[in-house]
Amino acid sequence: MLKNRANDHPRDQAVDRGALLAGYPGAALLARGDGSVVAANAQAAGLKELIERGQAPEIAALIGRAAEEGRIASGAVALPGAKEKKVLEVTALPLAAGGELLVIARDMTMERNLRSVLVESRQRYKDLVEVSSDFAWEIDPQGRFAFVSPRGALGYKAEDLVERRPEEFVTDPDSYSPLPFLSDRPLENVEMWMRRADGSVACVIISCLPLLAEDGSWHGARGICRDITEEREREAALARARNREQLLNYIVSTIRDEVEPTNMLTTAAGATARALGAAGCNIYRQDESGAFVAAARYGNTEGLGELDDFLSRLDGEVLEFEAGRWRVLAAATHYRKSVNGAICMWRDAAKGPWEDDNLILIGDVANQLGIANEQIAIHERIVKLSRTDALTGLLNRRAFFEEELPRRQSRLDRSGFTATLLYLDLDNFKLVNDVHGHQRGDEAILFLRDMLMKHSRPIDVIARLGGDEFAVWLDGITPEVAVKRVEELVVTARELEQFSGDADHPLGVSIGVAMYDPNRSESMTDLIARADGAMYVVKRAGKGGYIIAPPPGTAPDGGGDDGPNEE
Repeated sequence: MLKNRANDHPRDQAVDRGALLAGYPGAALLARGDGSVVAANAQAAGLKELIERGQAPEIAALIGRAAEEGRIASGAVALPGAKEKKVLEVTALPLAAGGELLVIARDMTMERNLRSVLVESRQRYKDLVEVSSDFAWEIDPQGRFAFVSPRGALGYKAEDLVERRPEEFVTDPDSYSPLPFLSDRPLENVEMWMRRADGSVACVIISCLPLLAEDGSWHGARGICRDITEEREREAALARARNREQLLNYIVSTIRDEVEPTNMLTTAAGATARALGAAGCNIYRQDESGAFVAAARYGNTEGLGELDDFLSRLDGEVLEFEAGRWRVLAAATHYRKSVNGAICMWRDAAKGPWEDDNLILIGDVANQLGIANEQIAIHERIVKLSRTDALTGLLNRRAFFEEELPRRQSRLDRSGFTATLLYLDLDNFKLVNDVHGHQRGDEAILFLRDMLMKHSRPIDVIARLGGDEFAVWLDGITPEVAVKRVEELVVTARELEQFSGDADHPLGVSIGVAMYDPNRSESMTDLIARADGAMYVVKRAGKGGYIIAPPPGTAPDGGGDDGPNEE
């Protein structure tokens, strides 16, 4: 026989309510429509206390709305907690008996936090992808782009890439195994070249992960690409700069290792040609007229033709042109902003234009050669000053006796030709200085210099030995011709009288003549002594004429003549 539940004792009803609520795993309580709590399980003890204190108005409002409308009401409610707010999902369910409501609550705090973190993470990923210079991509099972970063890639818009195959944008895709976009295994930092929208190429670093279906089959791939073209170009530029620096150091060190200044340019021409892979190289110096004079040559010049016309066009910039079968690079050399020479190098024109690095390097070499040209010019000026007489510009005593005569004697000893040494001394020269002054004396010296140059050949050598003493070396000349030259000098020397100190002491010249025959094995010291001795014979005999010194081994008695020979 069933019991009438309506007639149950209130204590029994409370027990039933408690058992009902205790069976619910979460927070549960019974409440009246006015928000008062009738019963609550252990999990809802804290919630019951908040409601009774009036600290959960949102729950009370939710209960009131469910009671008033007679239907279930639910919502999320935020309650204060010890460390953070708690978020509960509260549901109020009207019961048929007694006008009470069953209120259950589920803690949504962790779920809400996780959802918030997930949303934030997704937004962070989205922001990073959109602002990154890298571009993300995904390939679908058909091997086509299914996704590309919104900013696009390589000058393409994202929509221009989607549904197209990556092979269309990779240069030489067959050289990659596997192609990273279609890889069935993870890959990291694979370097590859791709075509940009403007037709240029870009170097990219690509990393990828394959997408696999439940059965393990390939289902696509995802990855990131980073454009490193600028990095690679900077690295290449630095490598080229280091290479140019090494080549320039090689050329410069080769030049500096050359002790003899006049050999510097020859060494530099060879080093430059080797360093730059040229078939040949010419280095020029600029003379006083501004013309370029070849100072060093190296390599193959066959079919090169004349470069002077091209060199005249140098204006400070590196000049590239074709000459015959050659492709030529030319650059002017400078010292203190003034052109002092040039460098040219060439290679087979079939190789095409010179690379930019070569244009830079020849300019650097030209700068070094400008300094070298100036050093050589300074050296030459110093050598000239040490070898020449300051007033006349002729060789001085040291250069004539220690350098020029030994060299010429050695050459004559090989050839067997004869030569003649003239020793000249002005007569009555001191009186010119005493009467007219040293300036007039200098004029007389210069007049004699010009007279000697007029009666000599370019191959002959004239020297001022000091004061009013001169020497002339007539190179490779026969005794008969030498005598004729001396007689002409004696006649012309009469013009010196215009510089005389007075009429009783006319300015003239005494000449001692010594013939050199290599077959006699005479030393240069002995030859000089014979010429000098003959000159003093003329002086003692009355001045103004010449004497031919007797052959070696013969007493210097004037050669059997009573006095100097005159016309």
